[in-house]
Amino acid sequence: MNIGVARAAATEWVMQYTGQEPWFMGAYFSGSTVGQPDDAMMSVGSDMDVVVVTSEANPPLKPGKFIYRGALIEITFLSWNQIASPEEVLASYHLAGSFRVDTIIADPTGQLRVVQQKVSRHFAERDWVRRRCENVRQKIEHGLRNIDPTAPWHDQFMAWLFMTGVTTHVLLVAALRNPTVRLRYLAVYNVLREFGRTDIYPELLRLLGCEHWTPQRASHHLSALARTFDAAAAHAKTPFLFSSDITVASRPIAIDGSRNLIRDGYHREAVFWIGATFARCHKILSADAPKLQVELAPAFEEFVKDLGIPSSDTLARRAEDVLQFLPRLWDEAESLMCRLH
Repeated sequence: MNIGVARAAATEWVMQYTGQEPWFMGAYFSGSTVGQPDDAMMSVGSDMDVVVVTSEANPPLKPGKFIYRGALIEITFLSWNQIASPEEVLASYHLAGSFRVDTIIADPTGQLRVVQQKVSRHFAERDWVRRRCENVRQKIEHGLRNIDPTAPWHDQFMAWLFMTGVTTHVLLVAALRNPTVRLRYLAVYNVLREFGRTDIYPELLRLLGCEHWTPQRASHHLSALARTFDAAAAHAKTPFLFSSDITVASRPIAIDGSRNLIRDGYHREAVFWIGATFARCHKILSADAPKLQVELAPAFEEFVKDLGIPSSDTLARRAEDVLQFLPRLWDEAESLMCRLH
């Protein structure tokens, strides 16, 4: 399916299921397809991300991923309060990228267009780019310094993993690129290669713990994840923010998308999402199938140990390693910003 067809399906869903609601203030595309032409193909492991803007201060839990007219769509609800100020959007690394081009699906009040045009006009200005990079760095620092050592092991690991992976976003934001989620390591590798700055890339992999992984090792863990994923998807009942990522409809993203990365020689780039999905599956199983969670735990523990993290104490040291790396990462981000201005 090409991106244009997926966009048309997403637009139809938005207008049919949310467009007539009294709280509906508009919708726009976000995620990895922003800026791509309609005739480009949706890759295996990709979905069409849509943000539905609501007038409610506290939007409901997002519907997440589902298939509509053959397209895999992910819907997120966002309060208008979060994007009403163009300056706040410009300073937010996870919001600004969706407005750098016209991604608007619907805008009944015209207010969304005002924000989009102002953000687009100032998006590439160095002061705003630096503020977004600082926004990323603060997120890393806060996240790594607040990992709860009393939390379940899968929650501790997930907190460390996501914040370690956000190091890639510092560089992607500095280079005016989409801070993608699943493919963040592949995206940052491509950016660094484009700018001839790949010297720092092995350091990012070292912090993650997979610098010396082989394709065989990644495939081994992906096979174990597939078994865990199917069990979690079959037993999931408790709603989590990420619940729609662990479903039969989303399996092509988590499993097939990772398999394709390994096949294409990007086995280390697949590790982040394998780990994130592993941890999420165990969070689901711990809530909804605890006996099965215990049964499947050894495969997850083996994965984490292969990243060099056998215990909470090690996790804390690895978090500190990332914090110590931030000045070096910031220098690299400054270098990218200088190249673009």
